[in-house]
Amino acid sequence: MNTGIEGVAVSEAVRYAEQGDVAVIWLANPPVNGLGDAVRRGISAGLHRAALSPGVKAIVLAGAGKVFCGGADIRQFNTPAATARPMLREVIRQIEQSSKPVVAAIHGVALGGGLELALGCHYRIVAAEASLGLTEVNLGLVPGGGGTQRLPRLIGSGPALELIQSGKQVRGSQALALGLADALIDGEVVASGIAFARRMAAQAGPHPVIGAKPPADAAGLDFVALQAAVNSKACNALAQRTAIVCVQAATQLAFDEGLDFERSLFDELVAGPESKALRHLFFAEREAAKLEGQAAGTLPRAIASVAILGAGTMGAGIAMAFANARMPVVLYEREQAALDRGMDMIRRNYAVTVSKGSLSAQQMQERLDRIRPTLDVHLLADADLVIEAVFEDMVVKQAVFRQLDAICKPGAILATNTSRLSIDDIAAATGRPQDVIGLHFFSPANVMKLLEVVRGDATSDEVIASCMKMAQGIGKIPVLVRVCEGFVGNRMLTGYWREAGFLLEEGASPSQIDAAMKRFGFAMGPLTMADLAGMDINWATRKRLAPTRAAHLRYSKVADRICELGRYGQKTSAGYYRYEPGSRTPIADPVVDALIVECAREAGIVRREISDAEIVERCVLALVNEGARIVQEGIAQRASDVDVVYVNGYGFPAWRGGPMFHAETMGLDVVLGKIEQLHATRGEHWTPAPLLVQRVAAGQARF
Repeated sequence: MNTGIEGVAVSEAVRYAEQGDVAVIWLANPPVNGLGDAVRRGISAGLHRAALSPGVKAIVLAGAGKVFCGGADIRQFNTPAATARPMLREVIRQIEQSSKPVVAAIHGVALGGGLELALGCHYRIVAAEASLGLTEVNLGLVPGGGGTQRLPRLIGSGPALELIQSGKQVRGSQALALGLADALIDGEVVASGIAFARRMAAQAGPHPVIGAKPPADAAGLDFVALQAAVNSKACNALAQRTAIVCVQAATQLAFDEGLDFERSLFDELVAGPESKALRHLFFAEREAAKLEGQAAGTLPRAIASVAILGAGTMGAGIAMAFANARMPVVLYEREQAALDRGMDMIRRNYAVTVSKGSLSAQQMQERLDRIRPTLDVHLLADADLVIEAVFEDMVVKQAVFRQLDAICKPGAILATNTSRLSIDDIAAATGRPQDVIGLHFFSPANVMKLLEVVRGDATSDEVIASCMKMAQGIGKIPVLVRVCEGFVGNRMLTGYWREAGFLLEEGASPSQIDAAMKRFGFAMGPLTMADLAGMDINWATRKRLAPTRAAHLRYSKVADRICELGRYGQKTSAGYYRYEPGSRTPIADPVVDALIVECAREAGIVRREISDAEIVERCVLALVNEGARIVQEGIAQRASDVDVVYVNGYGFPAWRGGPMFHAETMGLDVVLGKIEQLHATRGEHWTPAPLLVQRVAAGQARF
C-alpha cells in the first residue's frame, strides 16, 4: 500500500494536503506515529485548516509509513509533554464537532490512543490485515482518551469489555464484523479513504458521533463477578479490574461524566508503581535486542535451516520453538531409543496444545513435519545453525564441538545451550571460535520467551547479530551477555539460593520461604523452583566449583545433604518437599525439617523465628547486589537487561519491573544502607557492589 507522505507541515510531526475536495491529515511521527504532543497539535491544526477551507468537503486521517497509529507516545508519560494542550480528548472533540465528515483510514495498526483517535472520527475504514485494539492493560493502564466509553457504545459492552480487559487485537476483517469499522480498504489506503469520504460527504444529515449515543447496555454482564474472576497473580490485575470499572461506568454515566471518570482512573494508574514497572519492561525488552559497540556495516547471516544435537527435554523444546516459527529442523540423536523418546515428547506437547483448542490437528502435523529426526550425524552438515543440547559437562561438550567442527559447512553458526559453562572453553575445541556462540534457552524452550545469547571472546559481531535476529524471528526475547559462571540469570540465582539456605538453617521452613517470596510476587518460591529444575543439576555445579570456594565463607550444606539422600526434586518425588505420584504439589516433609535442624546444629547456629519481611529482603537484595556487579563487569550490556532476564526467565514479578528497577524504586541509597547493614552483621557475602556504592556517592537514582 502506498502511504507516502505529501502536503505541508502543520507541526513537526503532521502534514496537511488537499486532494480536490478532501483534506488529508498525515500522522508522520515514526516509527509508529505515536500521539505525542506535536502530533496532537498538528492534527488540531490540520482540522482547523480544513474547516476554514471552502473547497474541502471531507477530511481523511492517515498514517505515514507502515502504520496508522500505534498509540500514545509512552516515553512522554509522567512528563509535561503528556498533558500539553491539546489533549487527545480535545482533539477528538474537535473531530466530533466538525460539520465535514472525518474518516480514519487505518492500515498497519491502530492501537491504544490510535484506536481512540479513530473512534472519535465519524467513520473508520480498515485494511483487512490491520490490527486494532485498546492494549493499555498490557502496560498496567486503561485507555485515557475515551476508549472505555466509546467502544461499549459502538459494539456493545460485552465485546468491548473483552477487548479492553484482555488487551487483545483484532484484524480489520474482524473489526468490520464487530461493527468497529465501516468498510474494508480496497486498494491504496489514502485513495480508498478519499473515495469513502466523498461518498459520506454526499450524504445528507449529520455524521455519526459515538459520544452522542446513550450509555451502553449492561445486559448479561455481572461486573462484581467479573472483578472477582480477575487472576490476582496477573501482572496487570489492577489495570484489568480498573478496565471493568470503566466499562461499567459506560453503562451508567452520561458521556462526559464517563470521560472524566475514565481519565481520573487513568491518571491514578499512570502515576502508580505497577504501570511504571510494566512500561520500564516494555522499553527494556526492546532495548535488550540492540547491540552496543557493534562494528559498522555488520550484516547478519541468513539462517534458513537449523539442526539440534540432542533430543532430550531441552533439545526437543528447542526443535519445537523453531518448528513453531515455520523453520525446518533436523533433530539428531546417537541412539534410536533416545530419538524416539524425544519425538514422543514433542508429540505429547503438541497434543496437549491441540486438546486445549490452541492448535488444530492439521497445524500440529504441519509442525511435526518440519522436524526431521535422524541418527545420521552427517545430516547436520548443511545446517546454517547447529545447536548442541547435550548433558552439562565440559568434556562432553568439547567432544561434540570437535565433531561439529569437522562436519559442519564453513560459515555455519555453532551454538551451545549451556546454562553455565564457558563458551570460550567450548569454542577452543574448534578451529572456528568466531562462529561459536551460546544460546541459553529456558525450559520449556518451546514456551519460555527468554534467550540468553552468550558471546565468547572470539565470537564475531556477525554471528551475534545473526543470533539476536534469529531469536526475535522465533518469538524469543534475546539478551546479549558475556561469559562468566552462570552468565546473568544463574549467577544471580546462586546468591538467591544461598540466602534461602541460610534462612533455613536460621529458623525458616521451606514452605515459609516459598510463601513469602510468592506473596512478594514471584511465580514460585526458590525451593519449589529448585525442586522443579532438578536439585542434582546445581549439586553437580557446586561440586565442580567446590575447589574455588573460600574456606572462611559460610556455606549451607542443606541442599547437598538433601541430594545425598537421592532426593533431586520432582523427578524423584522428593527434594525440599515430597510429591505424590503424578502430582507437582509440594508437601512439607519432616525428613527435611529434621535435616535442616541437624545442619544448623553442626554449623553452631541457634535457630530463631524469621519474619517474612527478612526473607524477602535478604533474597531480593542478594539478586540486586549481584546484578549490580554483573552490570559493572559488563556481563550484561545494561541494568535493564538484568530485569528482562529475571522477569522473563526466573519469575520475578513484572509489576515490580525486575530486581534492578525495584531497587531504583526503593531508592538506591536505601538499598545500599540495607546491604551495608547486612554486611556488618552477616559478613563478606554481603560486600556492597562497587557500582551501587558509586551511584549512591554520585547522588544517582538509577543504575
